Amino acid sequence: MIVVSEKYALEVRSPTPITSERQHREYLSVLDKLASKENPTDEEEKYAEVLMALIEAYEEEHHSVPDASPVDVLRTLMDANDLRQKDLAPIFGSESIVSEVLHKKRGLNKTHIEKLSKRFNISPAVFF
Repeated sequence: MIVVSEKYALEVRSPTPITSERQHREYLSVLDKLASKENPTDEEEKYAEVLMALIEAYEEEHHSVPDASPVDVLRTLMDANDLRQKDLAPIFGSESIVSEVLHKKRGLNKTHIEKLSKRFNISPAVFF
């Protein structure tokens, strides 16, 4: 049995699979407190691992984001920022290239991805 300080044991006794948003928030709160400790004990680290596994399992089932193609990501970013094809022409070189990319006739190249990640302040990894 994992023994943790009273402070944490009182907040989440014998962690069980998460079944509600309220429980999810509670586990996140306790995990945050444990993660912010400068020198956690071995027991606290093990307890945090258990909480993390339960949180990840819940989020995978209830908060998962489906994989999106690079074009889907780009369209979502355009919609979220109220942009049209012509607004991205400076990144791609022309509106026609933007159109070809959006209609999947041309793929995003390294330069496009670098410029898009800077433009939207996101990781280039979202386009892979």
